Amino acid sequence: MKLLLIEDDGATADYVRQGLVELGHACDYSATGIDGLTAALTNSYDAIILDRSLPQLDGLSVLQALRAEGKTVPVLILSALGQVDDRIRGLDEGADDYLPKPFSFHELTSRLAAIVRRGEGLASTMVIRRVADLELDLLSRSARRGERAIELFAKEFQILDYLVRHAGQVVTRTMMLEAVWDYGFDTGTNVIDVHISRLRAKIDHPGERPLLHTVRGAGYRLDAR
Repeated sequence: MKLLLIEDDGATADYVRQGLVELGHACDYSATGIDGLTAALTNSYDAIILDRSLPQLDGLSVLQALRAEGKTVPVLILSALGQVDDRIRGLDEGADDYLPKPFSFHELTSRLAAIVRRGEGLASTMVIRRVADLELDLLSRSARRGERAIELFAKEFQILDYLVRHAGQVVTRTMMLEAVWDYGFDTGTNVIDVHISRLRAKIDHPGERPLLHTVRGAGYRLDAR
């Protein structure tokens, strides 16, 4: 998933970001309400983790502005303001969930998965994405092609997830860099080509219909054509 963390406490932000990246997620970070709102309005995210007590613009004001702009991205409030009235107000303002601090990282990731599932209208027990006989399970972070299990590293899973979500469409290298790596990543690198080559070797075995295609001069496309 591509996530946005809006949190002014540096220690909390580092802890959450490191954990999310280790799980294979891309996580942008903003330390102020203004910067967070700008990022949320400018970019596309699967979910936002939002603190309430932020400099420049408080978390509830960020949330109100997002909803006023018609942004339906799932939002999880992560806040030291954890009384019942605080949680009710956050949910009433448009948050999809509310997790008081201190918190369990495992609970945080479980709640994120739940609000993303609800936002996508998917079954509550499993998130499966499919292209032909290729299946991606977002909860177990596993992949299969037919009866064959596919072992993927974290970045390979992220790239494949992005390709599956855009199945049938041409995905450029820049699009993948922005979705899977930080925006400041060096776009002159061949890291995408290296990962795609390894990914193709894992999902397209001899005798199977190729799914991952190179579109010369443009990028890549995942489909069964």
